[in-house]
Amino acid sequence: MKLSRTARAALLGTMIFGFTFIYLPLALVVINSFNTNKSFAWPPTGFTTIWWSKAAANDGIRDAVMRSVITALIATSIALILGSLAAAAISRYEFFGRDAISLLFVLPIALPGIVTGIALNNVFTNFFGKLTFFTIVIGHATFCIVVVFNNVAARYRRLGMNLQEASMDLGASRFTTFRLVTFPLIRSALVAGGLLAFGLSFDEIIVTTFTAGAGQTTLPIWIFQNLFRPNQAPIVNVVAAALILISILPIYLSQRLTADK
Repeated sequence: MKLSRTARAALLGTMIFGFTFIYLPLALVVINSFNTNKSFAWPPTGFTTIWWSKAAANDGIRDAVMRSVITALIATSIALILGSLAAAAISRYEFFGRDAISLLFVLPIALPGIVTGIALNNVFTNFFGKLTFFTIVIGHATFCIVVVFNNVAARYRRLGMNLQEASMDLGASRFTTFRLVTFPLIRSALVAGGLLAFGLSFDEIIVTTFTAGAGQTTLPIWIFQNLFRPNQAPIVNVVAAALILISILPIYLSQRLTADK
């Protein structure tokens, strides 16, 4: 169906407004990271890279980055194992309560983060005794599993069972069929889900706030704690700009891997 000139202009204007609304604030953060002014003042009063040097030499930032990376790697590993197994079971087999179990897997990412955080905090403080680094990992894994589960389940639904059944009809065992047929077909979905899970875990702040123990500061928590400190404002801009640039890569790779060929 061919759109009229008025409709095309309206759609173009809406698209430009939407992209401007989303990406203009991000662009301002990146620009302000090179601003000589210590505040968030606009327009910039000059150009400097000194804040990037100070951010790189900041021990608190380095510790927070390392903790965020380790947390994201462990949470993503847990999500890849549990999420892929759950997707295989729910997508390929019929059993009582399958739809209810599928809903329970998806529910954590649909709930508001503050609700999930409060619930996890109650469990950890009442049954684990205190909040530690591993409570952060468990909290992140609860929503990372959903991302992997959705990606792998969608791939299983698209594949069907014909290729696996043909492989076993030709004499291959279940393990050989998975290794030579199933895994190569779902590999890109696993990688895409893992990349998205890592990105979500690395940037998570709401659930982390309720599950982090004393001294367990991740990078988003560090940004929030230093956001309103006047002397730290330029460095916060640098860290936020770096996160914006770094986050582009996993999202782009995930989109490419899951795109229809």
